[in-house]
Amino acid sequence: MASSLTCAGVVWAFLSFLCAATSCVGFFMPYWLLGSQLEKSVSFGTFRRCSYPVRDESRQMTVMVEQCGRYASFQAIPSAEWRICTVVTGLGCGLLLLVALTALMGCCVSELISRTVGRVAGGIQFLGGLLIGSGCALYPLGWDSEEVRQTCGNLSNQFELGTCHIGWAYYCTGGGAAAAMLVCTWLACFSGKKQKQYPY
Repeated sequence: MASSLTCAGVVWAFLSFLCAATSCVGFFMPYWLLGSQLEKSVSFGTFRRCSYPVRDESRQMTVMVEQCGRYASFQAIPSAEWRICTVVTGLGCGLLLLVALTALMGCCVSELISRTVGRVAGGIQFLGGLLIGSGCALYPLGWDSEEVRQTCGNLSNQFELGTCHIGWAYYCTGGGAAAAMLVCTWLACFSGKKQKQYPY
């Protein structure tokens, strides 16, 4: 199989896929913020949650349902900041994934990735990483919502965790985006082979 990538381009393709996969998995998993409520573990993502309180009418008390799932609707996400974070981070992950899949195809298809296309792809990766970074920066603004306050000992506020702590998914999302911005964007500049000039 012919490749349109240089040796640096092959490294870029696989690293791009790794960064995109890390960011996408972190974005999808509901383990950005970890706490407890009614002596049960509770975790939040931007658009998902694990464990939530439900009123049990037969026992006349509130019980925790230990399941993970999405919020019923976009408007049900606890804060406007988390809704914005969901859209911005989702867009960033989509851009990283698009470039990563294109780069992997460049390993198998000749003349797909030229130097110019590689540089444009690097710019798109930088933008994707910037969007994800913005989403990660917006996330703490939603810590003052009622749902989060109940989980974090009624002590949380914007940029104050209370009794909660940051989960691994938040670090995965941000780390994948940072690597894409800093390493992949640089490698993309050296990824494509110089196009052959055909005299016509």
